[in-house]
Amino acid sequence: MAFVTTDDGVNIYFKDWGSKDAQPVVFHHGWPLSADDWDSQMLFFLAEGFRVIAIDRRGHGRSDQVSEGHDMDHYAADASAVVEHLDLKNAVHIGHSTGGGQVARYVAKYGQPQGRVAKAVLISAVPPLMLKTADNPEGTPLEVFDGFRSGLAANRAQFYLDVASGPFYGFNRDGAQVSQGTIQNWWRQGMTGSAQAHYEGIKAFSETDQTEDLKAITVPTLVMQGDDDQVVPYKAAAVLQDKLLANSKLIIYPGYPHGMHTVHADVINADLLAFIRD
Repeated sequence: MAFVTTDDGVNIYFKDWGSKDAQPVVFHHGWPLSADDWDSQMLFFLAEGFRVIAIDRRGHGRSDQVSEGHDMDHYAADASAVVEHLDLKNAVHIGHSTGGGQVARYVAKYGQPQGRVAKAVLISAVPPLMLKTADNPEGTPLEVFDGFRSGLAANRAQFYLDVASGPFYGFNRDGAQVSQGTIQNWWRQGMTGSAQAHYEGIKAFSETDQTEDLKAITVPTLVMQGDDDQVVPYKAAAVLQDKLLANSKLIIYPGYPHGMHTVHADVINADLLAFIRD
């Protein structure tokens, strides 16, 4: 198993597949999952000749379950520790949901200043700000996130089952093709991580204002989201990301859910490949 130890002593797990001479594609997972959420994309891009890397966020998956650092600054610094350890250059960074916030902070603070990033992709991503405020009327009310915290604290196992079998993949919609394996895999990944990290991570993904991160990014960036995303409202996310980014391409997918990279992997993977090779 491959780990990097951060400056504050946290062991961060990562997968690294493919030729070390190939262009790297780095994947950043959503809450409360792990690098395993990217299995479809990892295998697809490996077969297309890329080097593929996926990272377990601190407190998630196989990374250390530490008490500290469950915020976007540490998430980005941890990603940078992996990138610098592997000396990745000309990399494409792809982030889903909270992982999209991690990508935005990493690219703005580390990857772009270091000249290591070629392109970025934000999929159903949380920036610029998930929380509903007077200046962000399309955001999600604080009461919703308080409900997340209450559900997690009361019965994390049941809460995660409810999220995976309901809004995350749109399995609660009429006519949805429900995959029990997908539900169980989401639950497995979530339950592997730290309850504390996941609890504190709710504040990180919902209350971190990343407007300045988006404004700072100049590399080509693909923004992708479904208009039936029940977790991150697309009008407060993808639409605003496209406006704030200097060099972006926006794709809104009719009817697609939050976890569209899993349940519509064929479409998403093809669009990712086209963007990277463009």
